[in-house]
Amino acid sequence: MSDAQRTTAEPEKREEFSGQLGFILSAIGSAVGLGNIWRFPGVAYENGGGAFMVPYLIALLTAGIPILFLDYAIGHRFRGSAPLALRRVKRWLEHLGWFQVAICFVIAVYYAVIIAWALSYFVYSFGLQWGDDTAGFFTGTYLQLADVGGADPWFTLDFVPAVLIPLVLVWVATIIVLAAGVAKGLEKVNFVFMPLLLLAFGTLVVRALFLPGAADGLNALFTPDWGAMTDPNVWIAAYSQIFFSLSIAFGIMITYASYRKRRANLTSPGFVVAFANSGFEVFAGIGVFAALGFLANQQGVAIAEMDGLSGPILAFVTFPALVSQMPAGGLFGALFFGSLVMAGYTSLLSILQVVSASFQEKFGWTRAQAAIRIGLVAAVFSVLAFSTTTGLIALDTVDQWANNIGIVTSAVVTTVVIGWVLRRTEEMRFHLNAVSTIKVGRWWSFCIIVLGPVVLTYMLVSRIVSLVVDGYEGYSGTYLGVAGWGTIALLVVAAIVLTRMRWRVEPDVFSAWPRNGDKS
Repeated sequence: MSDAQRTTAEPEKREEFSGQLGFILSAIGSAVGLGNIWRFPGVAYENGGGAFMVPYLIALLTAGIPILFLDYAIGHRFRGSAPLALRRVKRWLEHLGWFQVAICFVIAVYYAVIIAWALSYFVYSFGLQWGDDTAGFFTGTYLQLADVGGADPWFTLDFVPAVLIPLVLVWVATIIVLAAGVAKGLEKVNFVFMPLLLLAFGTLVVRALFLPGAADGLNALFTPDWGAMTDPNVWIAAYSQIFFSLSIAFGIMITYASYRKRRANLTSPGFVVAFANSGFEVFAGIGVFAALGFLANQQGVAIAEMDGLSGPILAFVTFPALVSQMPAGGLFGALFFGSLVMAGYTSLLSILQVVSASFQEKFGWTRAQAAIRIGLVAAVFSVLAFSTTTGLIALDTVDQWANNIGIVTSAVVTTVVIGWVLRRTEEMRFHLNAVSTIKVGRWWSFCIIVLGPVVLTYMLVSRIVSLVVDGYEGYSGTYLGVAGWGTIALLVVAAIVLTRMRWRVEPDVFSAWPRNGDKS
């Protein structure tokens, strides 16, 4: 398309959240995901128990909230999804925006599969169909996991119908909501699902607290190991948990903030979202470990002797085992897996909204066109790569690289470029203070310029070294090169290619508001 074919006008008026409550619920819906339920309790238990709350809170205040505010400032000030907003900060930063979009696409492709698993298990709960061997049912009967032995797992096209059917349903529902738009789609889903999630999971937590052995589980989780405070890995675990659970640094909160009204308050809702997310994590930890205490009591073992205290194994192996031991277990299994579906689905919508908004802005697509085209392409990749007999292995590998390398790289580049290269931190702080009731001081600039880059760079380098030296899960270097490092290469190539494509609407005809020096 020639320059003459491009309009020099700004895009039509952006969609907006209906109000502050709609934004807060949607942002919480994005932040509260699968990791809040199945990751935080195990991470806390393994890293000092009650003592972990100290580095966790410090990480929230010095990295989580500051980077969350940075995303808000970029999206709200420059009125666009990640590629458009970052391009308006500095033209060549569009590459970073598309890198974040590519991360979101990759994560969405496999995240939908986990929601499909939870949807299947929601149905299985009513008949406790997993039986006595929950591990065998999950990997054998349900996923039909290929026995790769010492060979490279690679990818097969042996589809698993039990995964494929709910996965298609997840994608159909996702496309419909994205096509409905921000206010009529995303916001309405979160208005329904967030209260339902709290009610369903809250019921489960209350029931777990009254089970035999619940106190033992809570003691295991919250008994502090103060010696862990001197271990650098515990602090890195705290920063990692905050970083990954808040949906920051890969385009989501930039995009969401761009849908706020011009004079919308940013910092107060930001604190609400951050503390609501952390509060739900602690709440989930209480419920999960009270339930684990019951299971340990039934099996006559200590919590420390149990396996599967976090991740998919906790959700799809350990929890079904304890549900089978509970009175009215089917009901509480349905509550647990229903909670996973709702938490995962609201996060999936936010992830894909980043992709949808970016393509709408660059190529002039309508909401419906973006939802259908992106949704169908993502669904095809999702089915081909992750609904097969090697799907679990591929999912685990791609997730490891996309999160620990892709997202952390994005965060490092964002903080270093904004803080050191372009020196735009004070402009972002000015914007936050100009529109917000709670002002941010120079502590915020220090966190963005110094503390954030140092901690995140350490996280990134240590993880790269570990993956290069130790590999991952015993898989061959060839497989990890394709499924792991190949994913990162794909993100980079996508960022370069999409940046070089022409905009249908002129992106640079724009004036940031308020201007530096304005008091209104």
